[in-house]
Amino acid sequence: MERELITSRYLHRSVKIKETKINTFSNHERTDRSLRVYDGKYAGVQFVQGMADEEEQFAKAAENLLLKRPYKFALETGTRHRDKTERKYTDRELMDIAREAVEYLKTHHPDFIISGEIYVSTSTKAMKNTLGLDLSNTDSTLEIEIAFKHKDSKDIDDGWFSIGQRDFDFKKFTDMADNYLTNFTNRVELPEELIIQEQYYGYLGKLNECLNAENMALGTSLLSGRIGEKVFADGFTLTHDVSDKETWFTPFFDGEGVVQPNDRRVFIENGVLLSGYADKYTADKYGVPYTGSAGINMTDIPYNGYVNLRIERSEKTVKELLDGRLTVVPIIAAGGGFND
Repeated sequence: MERELITSRYLHRSVKIKETKINTFSNHERTDRSLRVYDGKYAGVQFVQGMADEEEQFAKAAENLLLKRPYKFALETGTRHRDKTERKYTDRELMDIAREAVEYLKTHHPDFIISGEIYVSTSTKAMKNTLGLDLSNTDSTLEIEIAFKHKDSKDIDDGWFSIGQRDFDFKKFTDMADNYLTNFTNRVELPEELIIQEQYYGYLGKLNECLNAENMALGTSLLSGRIGEKVFADGFTLTHDVSDKETWFTPFFDGEGVVQPNDRRVFIENGVLLSGYADKYTADKYGVPYTGSAGINMTDIPYNGYVNLRIERSEKTVKELLDGRLTVVPIIAAGGGFND
């Protein structure tokens, strides 16, 4: 039998803000481990929080083979480690940044009551198995999340904004705060032709749903039966991209230890639909291409759904694309629903 260990470690140090004052400081650390045993037909999985004895937990994983969770697939091999940490912050540095942020908001935007959180998060995902697989991915950022309420408002909150960076630039935070809060009471007339400029990630949820290979095979996707067809514009290319440039706390490997060549896989190229995404189980069940898209499931066998979708950027600027027309960029919007 082969054995595999998946480790997830998360550290969170946080300063909470309430009514434009520092309220609390907290420090949280959590380690989760998934110990797996494979006999060629089934997987036995044992989930543990903390650092319990490894041999005892692998023994319990072997007992869980009796649950007959199907997994007949070959395990991955290979070694790679990536650490995207650019700067480490002490507790004192975090508190100093929090004090500076609160003082700036209080001084420059006194008409607003501020709440929120300023925190440092560090996350490590790692996978090892008895065939030689040894992968790890670490990322760490400092983030500021602010909710604001105007002193004359009757709402609980009027809006929010956030900014996160691996090496925090305080001026980017103050520029963002000024942009939101200075303009909050500035009402303007909308243009007669209303063009909404959506951030690219606003479209990814629907694309994720439609590209699920199981949905496509069952006929419940808008893209079912359209592999090989040109269904989008010439300039539209969609990829799964876990390169250094395109990731934010996203491992370069999937839940089965698969590493994509050049950290990238294309699903739609120049408008042509190439494939949906499938983990090993989904690919085997429906006879579709296997794309290394397994999500990490700490308590069970992997699931289909690990994609870090990115729409390829055009060479044109926004101004060129608009050709002189005005556009509205929503910075706070909420809603739901979808139709053709």
